[in-house]
Amino acid sequence: MHPSFSQKHPILWAYLFSLYFSGVYQLLIYTSGTSGIVGLRQAVYMSVLWLIPILLWPSKSRLIVGIFGLVLWTSSLIGLGYWLIYHQDFSQSAIFVFFESNIHEGREYINSYWHWWYVGVFGVYSIIPLMMWRKMPPVKISKRRRYRLASLFTLIAFWPLINTWVIQDKNFEAGLYHQKKRMEPAAPWNLVVGYSKYRAQLAAMQENLKANLKIPPLQDFSEKQPDTPKTLVLVIGESTNRQRMSLYGYQRKTTPNLDKLRDDFIVFNDVVTPRPYTIEALEQALSFADQKDITAYYKKPTLLNIMKQSGYDITWITNQQTQTRRNTMLTTLSQLADHQIYLNNNRAQNSSQYDGAVITPFSEALSSRAPKKMIVIHLLGTHRGYKYRYPESFANFTTNKDAPRWINKNILAEYNSYDNAILYNDFVISELIKIFRKTSGQRLLLYFSDHGEEVYDYPDNLFCGRNEGKPSPAMYTIPFILWASPEYLAANDTALWKTYSNRPFSLSDFIYVWANIAGIDFSGMDYTRSLVSEQFVEHQRWVGNPYNQKSLRDYAEIPQMNIPLI
Repeated sequence: MHPSFSQKHPILWAYLFSLYFSGVYQLLIYTSGTSGIVGLRQAVYMSVLWLIPILLWPSKSRLIVGIFGLVLWTSSLIGLGYWLIYHQDFSQSAIFVFFESNIHEGREYINSYWHWWYVGVFGVYSIIPLMMWRKMPPVKISKRRRYRLASLFTLIAFWPLINTWVIQDKNFEAGLYHQKKRMEPAAPWNLVVGYSKYRAQLAAMQENLKANLKIPPLQDFSEKQPDTPKTLVLVIGESTNRQRMSLYGYQRKTTPNLDKLRDDFIVFNDVVTPRPYTIEALEQALSFADQKDITAYYKKPTLLNIMKQSGYDITWITNQQTQTRRNTMLTTLSQLADHQIYLNNNRAQNSSQYDGAVITPFSEALSSRAPKKMIVIHLLGTHRGYKYRYPESFANFTTNKDAPRWINKNILAEYNSYDNAILYNDFVISELIKIFRKTSGQRLLLYFSDHGEEVYDYPDNLFCGRNEGKPSPAMYTIPFILWASPEYLAANDTALWKTYSNRPFSLSDFIYVWANIAGIDFSGMDYTRSLVSEQFVEHQRWVGNPYNQKSLRDYAEIPQMNIPLI
């Protein structure tokens, strides 16, 4: 009888067995468009880890494979089930939301998405590795070859740590971080690393919350119409350069819905962000920190503290990743709100988590009986990779029609994807405004993007992304629009607001605008920094890294390379 494939290639068979539990899951994520290929690639690498004990103790290989197979099967079922129900990649954010929710909420949500045929999927998924294990042969190769292979697989599995710590000569913590990051897509590290990262980020967040509680409230605090019911909505976008919006004159119709609604709101034409990165920009926009005093974020109340001091019931709805190393500050701010709705628990940003998900919870938040409501909506917007930001039905720009002449075939797809992402962002923003218009009372919605993005906007420098060291207008120019209900306009001093649309303004002063809009005054309120105040005075708009004051420059010093026409 001829030996079977498993008998001829015992190491390869054991590898395919270990890869199965991570590979199938990551392949589903990739082929469904949920996320990119990085997770699948890491699963391929990290699955060799389980071959090492087989090579070191070959006589017990079948027992070893059975033990780690049980561990891999259990942990992979959790990831597979999570993907089936939520269509998201399992991450530490999912663990965070799980512990933040009560049992009733979890059961209610799962029941809404559970289908009977999931049981069949789990059954088929489980039978295949069981059949593979039953055919698992003993490893019969020479000791020398076993040790060589074990050394090779150790190098492959722990290369991120070795490369960072030993070769690049960085510290052990940096190496360990990269090791965890590469291992996380593979079972059972999706649980082990995910939980470890969750605990670390939770500890950092709790420390931030403790520090925030020690900050004294604003003095001489007062509010116009303190007993009048109001609903204020702040929509924070992501990576959207206003120069790529037809609302701001771009030749492609990337914002058809907002174009139609233009007469209903105020479009501010000269607003820039202080920094081209989300956390750093919002650290200033949502606090008293600015380019000259970044420490004010830790010493003075944040925007949410102010609204809580005024008695607002706050709901935070986010489609950004909930809990990552970078997002601790934003998650901390969200915890200052009365209600949190975390929609995006994917491990990677390159995931198809569309912003349309915010529409339903926004409608539900509007129905709250709280007389004074503030709703914060944080979108993924047009964050890179752009192709993950919109459903196929919004892939409107697919050719070079109306694209600038320098957009060659090598960069056309990405250029078009960015415009398609803006097209979908237009749909989401306009839907929020349409829903909001149907409610009653004093209402106001303000939308801005945290920063812009350069996506091959200039013929002399074909670049995609953001680089604070080499700034361009596309990285800093952001949309800033304001819609207010007739009741709000009638009850507040807004007659001149439309005449302010061309005022040069920096997002670092946004907290003064919001306080002005809410009718809130306090010791330290600076009306000269409020875009909608009659007392407004043009200030220098500093851009650059505030931790290196010598690097700061006035935005006016950046060459204003307007996007040429076709």
